[in-house]
Amino acid sequence: MAEPVFRTGRLRRWWAIAGLIGMVSLAAAETNSGRLHASEWSDAVDLYHRGDYEASAARASAAIDGGTWNSDWSQLLIRNHLATGKYEQAVEVYETAERRYTDDLPLRLLAAEAYRSAGQSERANIVTEQIFELLRRAPGRYTGSENLVAAGRYFASRGEDARKILELFYDRVRRADPNYSDVHVATAELALAKHDYAVAAESLARAAELDPGDPQIAYLTARAWSPSDAKRADAALRRALDLNPRHVPSLLMQANEWIDRERYDQAEESLDRVEQVNPRQPLLWAYRAVLAHLRGDADAEAEMRDKALATWKDNPEVDYVIGRELSRKYRFAEGAAAQRRALKFDPTHTEARFQLAQDLLRLGDDEKGWKLAEQVSQEDAYNVVAYNLMTLHDELETYTILRRGNLLVRMQAQEASVYGEEVLDLLEEASEVLCAKYDVTPDGPVVVEIFPRQQDFAIRTFGLPGGDGFLGVCFGRVITANSPQSQGQNPSNWKSVLWHEFCHAVTLEKTNNRMPRWLSEGISVYEERQRDPVWGQRMTPTFRRMLLGEDLVPISRLSGAFLEPKTPAHLQLAYYQSSLAVEHLIERYGMPALQRILVDLGVGMPINETLERHTGSLKTLDEEYTVFVRQRAQAFGEQLDWTDEGLPERGDVAVWEAWLEKHPNNYWGLRGKATALLEERQFEKAETVLERIRELLSHDVAPEGTLEDLAALAREIGDVDRELELLKELADARADGFQDLIRLMELEAEREQWDAVAGHAEKALALNPLLPDAHRFAARAAAETDAAERAVRPLQVLATMDPVDPAGVHFQLAEALTAAGDRDGAKRQVLMALEEAPRYRRAQQLLLELTSEKK
Repeated sequence: MAEPVFRTGRLRRWWAIAGLIGMVSLAAAETNSGRLHASEWSDAVDLYHRGDYEASAARASAAIDGGTWNSDWSQLLIRNHLATGKYEQAVEVYETAERRYTDDLPLRLLAAEAYRSAGQSERANIVTEQIFELLRRAPGRYTGSENLVAAGRYFASRGEDARKILELFYDRVRRADPNYSDVHVATAELALAKHDYAVAAESLARAAELDPGDPQIAYLTARAWSPSDAKRADAALRRALDLNPRHVPSLLMQANEWIDRERYDQAEESLDRVEQVNPRQPLLWAYRAVLAHLRGDADAEAEMRDKALATWKDNPEVDYVIGRELSRKYRFAEGAAAQRRALKFDPTHTEARFQLAQDLLRLGDDEKGWKLAEQVSQEDAYNVVAYNLMTLHDELETYTILRRGNLLVRMQAQEASVYGEEVLDLLEEASEVLCAKYDVTPDGPVVVEIFPRQQDFAIRTFGLPGGDGFLGVCFGRVITANSPQSQGQNPSNWKSVLWHEFCHAVTLEKTNNRMPRWLSEGISVYEERQRDPVWGQRMTPTFRRMLLGEDLVPISRLSGAFLEPKTPAHLQLAYYQSSLAVEHLIERYGMPALQRILVDLGVGMPINETLERHTGSLKTLDEEYTVFVRQRAQAFGEQLDWTDEGLPERGDVAVWEAWLEKHPNNYWGLRGKATALLEERQFEKAETVLERIRELLSHDVAPEGTLEDLAALAREIGDVDRELELLKELADARADGFQDLIRLMELEAEREQWDAVAGHAEKALALNPLLPDAHRFAARAAAETDAAERAVRPLQVLATMDPVDPAGVHFQLAEALTAAGDRDGAKRQVLMALEEAPRYRRAQQLLLELTSEKK
């Protein structure tokens, strides 16, 4: 791709000019706005901020016609024309003003936008070149805050070094003129362009203090918080639209949010509001092209794109936005094609190039994807996401690659040596079962990357640290996942996670990545339970209450439950509800109907249309689903009273006993009483209450549920037999619970029940093969049952885990290898033991035995 024309020797001269301007600016900072105190100006700006562009334009025109000698009025008039799509009038205003204000930097910067919007790209380029010449000829003239910020924005638009721009322009203005709000806005714009959201949010907070009525500041604040705090972002966006209901950037962002949430009707409403303000806004039509694509209407999509490019025919933002939004819908191939079109218009468009790099990485085209990401990182050292990715790339280079058939797994080397083959075994099984069930043959290898650090997973998956709560993500034929090592002492079942994500790979392949979130997640959770009944999600008391209350979401709105959950519990409920939706579809209409729905989605048919095609009325489907879910919820603990009206929020034992007199079998009341008894250490009475709950609800195995409380109570009072019984029941009923399994192994080892210890160790290693305790118990159980050869594998793993007693581990492994008949391997291990502890008598004796002539 072509290098930007400004990366030349002239640029080096520019930095010398910039340095001179910066030095002068400290002593000579001033702003045009500082010279304007008239109420007419304040009123005109206020009208512009409130979205009354026509009235604001009329005030500006009157001031210009009245002979006011100040370019700010011309700039304001141009902004009003740009906001309403009057691009040619904006150009006329500039061309008239330019004859009067021949050396005005901010005016020319605004003119470039006007010319481009009017389809006069060549004139826009001439104006931007004039900016450089103005600065070159008389750098000392541009020493006020407004000019320095304009110069910084000019060089930011040219893709120059962001740190230099901050140092030579914005930082100097902030020091000399800290109450100049636009410098904080410009800093935030630059930070947002580089994905440095923390700096953007900080700068915008200061800008909002100085200029609380500017909707653009609130809009930029929404963008700054969007990646990390949806509630703060939504609040900022609402504020922007409260300040100015016609603020086009905010309305476009709102439409974007509705598209993300698959609320396409609301997105259209937001775009209609944009059209009322500016029917020529290119991104208005770009978003409508996205909606047409999602509807499967290729003709309308092409028409909308043509309208987006009607005035500015080589506008790279149009295809960049189309591609970005399609990629957010997992249409990475279509997204990549759009980015390539954007780069044809502007080979220097950094965002398009980087989005293309990410699309290619998610499509599995690593060679091209990493090369593009490296180019962006080298050219733009301040791009936080690019920097993060390239740092991770260096780490990935050290990973081990495992291959089997159409499967490729990347893992950290030590982890690969411990359970890499098990990963391949599971993925191979998933491929055989799920590809056959859904009639899919992957068109290329399925790539699985497993990360021992959550931060690395987040950077590979999202580009930035964060993403807490995500265990794995599937982009199609590329899957990223957290390893058990990244999850601490109580990891999720890695096998269920990979089965879930591989199911995504199958269904996304089946539908060409064209399926709503709820259906994709619902099938994956459903298939987890099909593989193993303890995998996936099941009904819990909390889910029961939510599903019988106001939190049940109909099928037609299920995707929104993932994108706007009220709490983490609501997000978990979204997964469970979606799996119940799939279960209902299969039970009511059959697996062939689900298959046909997936085929329809693959050719571009909208989800609601294909649902009606194969199930009848969408309204009827929602009603049937509601009945199905509520029947399932009511059947859970049907002997219990689940009323929570008038339930005490908290109280001592007496409070709960009084309430239970009227509700003797109430689940929430019994739980409240048990908790109060435990707090007062009345263990015998607490056990009686918990046993009563268990009698009425035998399957309350959720974390912090009744069965877990009973096990903890048994341990507290020293009833080992009871604790063993309860922990075994929990281990059989749950897919996680690593610490419960460790406790089981401890108890069974004390009783020398080594076969039981071996069984619990096997379950624990299925959860987390990277913590040493389970390997130690497995090795000891094998040795104690005279099956030393079974100790080989756990001892081999322990030897790689930096053991406290390496000599002891190597010696035990040598004994196990000897029993297994591998004398050469045993000899190597005993030598390693002696290297650690040369006087280790038992190791010396074993070495003599291994090296003797007698076999």
